[in-house]
This record gives sequence, C-alpha cells and structure tokens, in this order.
Amino acid sequence: MKKIILTAAAVLVLFSCQNDATDSTVPTTNAIAHRGCASQEVLEAQLIADPTLAIRMNEIEAFTQKAMLTSRLVNGKVVIPVVVNVLYKTAAENISDAQIQSQIAVLNQDFTASNSDFNTIPALFSGVAANVDITFELVKINRKSTTKTSWGTRDAMKKTKQGGLDPTTPATTLNLWACTIGGGILGYAQFPGGSLATDGVVIDSFYFGLSSTASYPYNLGRTASHEVGHWMNLRHIWGDATCGSDLVSDTPTHNTANYGVPVYPHLSTCTGTPVEMTMNYMDYTDDRGMYMFTNGQKARMSAIFVTGGARSGFGI
Repeated sequence: MKKIILTAAAVLVLFSCQNDATDSTVPTTNAIAHRGCASQEVLEAQLIADPTLAIRMNEIEAFTQKAMLTSRLVNGKVVIPVVVNVLYKTAAENISDAQIQSQIAVLNQDFTASNSDFNTIPALFSGVAANVDITFELVKINRKSTTKTSWGTRDAMKKTKQGGLDPTTPATTLNLWACTIGGGILGYAQFPGGSLATDGVVIDSFYFGLSSTASYPYNLGRTASHEVGHWMNLRHIWGDATCGSDLVSDTPTHNTANYGVPVYPHLSTCTGTPVEMTMNYMDYTDDRGMYMFTNGQKARMSAIFVTGGARSGFGI
C-alpha cells in the first residue's frame, strides 16, 4: 500500500496537457505533438502571489485524508452545476451548443461508470473500478468575441478586465473555459484551495467535447474528465515523480506517465513490479485509452463535498 504523505511535490501540481501519440491513418491537422505536464510553473506563480496557498492545500489534504475514513455524503450523490465560457476569435473557436452538450454528456458518463468502454476494464482492476456517482448539469453558456489568438496559462481567460470572462458563482458552480490556449496545451485545472477568482477548468476549444477526427487522439472529451479530476483534488496517477504517490491507496505505483494506448499488461519497475493502471483517467494516455476511476479516487473526490470540505458549497 502506498504511503499517503503530502509532500512538496504533491503540492506543486497543476495540470496542463500536451499530446505525444499520433496515428498516421488519422488526420492530425492542428494536432499537438506531445502530452506532458507544463503547469508546475503556473502553480509556482500562484504560490509566489499567495504564500498562504500551500498552507491551505495542506489543510485540505489533512481534512481529505480524515474525511475519506470517517465522512460520507448525506445522500451519496453530487450534482455539479456547470457554466461554460466560450472565448473565440474564429468561427471554429466558437464551438456549438451541441459540442458543449457533448462534453457534459461525456463527463456524466465517465463519472457514473456509464461510459461504453467501462466494461473493458481488465479483471485485475474490476474490483476497484468505481462509479463516482457525480453528475454535471449545464446551466449557462457565455460567449465572448475576442481579438486574442491564444490565452496561455496565466488565467487571463478567467478575467473580464484582461479580455476574458470572470467565473460565475465559483463557490457553487464549476466554470469551464473553452478557448485556444496555445503552446501545445490541451487544458489545465485549479485544485481546491486556490482563489475563487480563478477557480475552474480551462480546455482548449479544439479538444472540447466530442470533436472532429482532426483532434484525434484527444477527440473523445476525456481531457475534461482528467482536468475535472484535478479540480476534485485528484493527482496524476504517477504522483508527478518516479514511482511517486497519487495519495490514493488502490491505484498501482507507476514509473511515470504513460502515453498512447499501452498494451496490457504494462508492468511498472517500481517496488513489486505492479501492473500499471494505464486506463485510469489520471494517466496521460489517449482519450480512447482512459476509462476508469477507482474507489479510492472516488473517496478522495467525495471528501471535498462533505461538510467542511473544500467544495462543500456545492451542496448535497
């Protein structure tokens, strides 16, 4: 069993995705070349701007570990209101209502284990595969025409004064921003504990929802599933370190991130040489290669919504 210890490395995690694997048989127009984490700098900047952030994150972690053992949701269900903020310069960036609805549908499937690929989970992991039982409800779409060609990862898209859109009631609403991020970034999320003024998830509009084959291998909406996992306090499955800890006890220890769709079983060289759970949403595999959360991850996510939790304002 992995030790559940919050280290500096665990605190210094925020996610922004790039992609590695492509398929020569699939169009790759605008395709991103490599999926990797480029967001530690984002969190470091937040920590410099707000020295109390690390303290808050450690307090949240301590509460989470206790709540995972002692607390339960009152009725076992969480419904997350969602506001989508679309920032566009081109017609392609002004994604349709249908594409936005498709993203909400993917989130609902992935977080309730109703995704069609859930039944392909290997027998080794079937006993820990979870129905997280969290659902999402689209309540509003905001659209804004801009002159920006890309937004970067400094949260400008979340600020009306910088040409973006301020989040809507972030203490009780999940805000998603759809825009061109640039720099090969698929998306990034803010963990619990950050400022409400920047709380939410940013997804590049090219990879938002069920997108075209040109967005392959990230055209199935799983970038949002991964990022919302971060927003709900999940770490990368490899713990952002060689054989690191994701603070969850029922996920195998991974050497590092996995890319593409690894052939099962993919063995770790970490202690005990466990089979890696490459199909977990918190790995870096292709959209078609990730399709499960675990019971431990479910407990971790649920803990932030209980009374006293970092996102208890969402109500149960």
